[in-house]
Amino acid sequence: AKKAFAAPEKVLRKIGLPENLLTDFLQFRQKFNPQKFLDEVNKKGIRVLTLKDKAYPELLKQIADCPPVLYIKEEIKQEDSLALAVVGTRKISSYGREVTEILVRDLVVSGLTIVSGMARGVDSLAHKTAIEAGGRTIAVLGCGVDLVYPPENKNLYQEIITHGAVISEVSPGQYVARGIFPARNRIISGLSLGVLVTEGAEDSGSLITARDAAQQGREVFAVPGPITSYLSAAPSILIKEGAKLVYNVSDILDELKIENRKLKIESKKVIPENPEEESILKILADGQRHIDEVVRISGMETGKVASLLILMEIKGKVKNLGGMIYTMMR
Repeated sequence: AKKAFAAPEKVLRKIGLPENLLTDFLQFRQKFNPQKFLDEVNKKGIRVLTLKDKAYPELLKQIADCPPVLYIKEEIKQEDSLALAVVGTRKISSYGREVTEILVRDLVVSGLTIVSGMARGVDSLAHKTAIEAGGRTIAVLGCGVDLVYPPENKNLYQEIITHGAVISEVSPGQYVARGIFPARNRIISGLSLGVLVTEGAEDSGSLITARDAAQQGREVFAVPGPITSYLSAAPSILIKEGAKLVYNVSDILDELKIENRKLKIESKKVIPENPEEESILKILADGQRHIDEVVRISGMETGKVASLLILMEIKGKVKNLGGMIYTMMR
């Protein structure tokens, strides 16, 4: 690449490049200073990876059209090789929100990194839920990694950098351009063992990501939805095309043959200190519960349950997910 960039004009002409391309390249070479560009990128805390770098994601390297250059904020770790992409509609429904949160939490507990595109709707929720569950998440952007798109995700962008990585094949400083997202989607699927679509309309971009995954030899998963909702169309289309229907996280883990990895975060056994704690832990063992449900099932008074949950959270036995919804720490 260095030799090609520095090659004399007469050598480039011998290669047989079209005149318009040659002219554009020569003009670009006159204006562009590679060292200055790299210095500016480094100042922004951005890593530049090529296919020759050991840190280049192995899963991504396996796809036919893998990007020759990646720009990364933070780093992709070895544990991120166990990753699943979660994508879907930008106009998420209450049903889509619920199933996305449940499945992402269970995937994180099972040791998977969550990959998505930081778009509105399912993407943003997948990142947020992964972080709240104590997992890692990777955002693949359709713009430079030094830019935030959509702009309202500024705080989420910082959280993702803290709990994972932000990557792009687009040069730093370059804004979103028409047609960039379909190309971006192949990286989302390329970084993952499979793609999960939780909700989307019949023209959802998540269909592109899922089909990219299938072409790359990765698994495709889809969550069935209400037939009365237009947002159930994308998962239904994928299921008809052969995607694995997902009822719970076991459907994903079994297909990927990583069911034993559920033990990864279960090494710290939560032990109750009294009958009341034992009762609450049994209730939360089946999944997240609102405090009102815990009160109803346990038969204890609201004040008693609230006090117990606060103490158990301090002890690291349960976690408040917000909105008075609790889950058992694994």
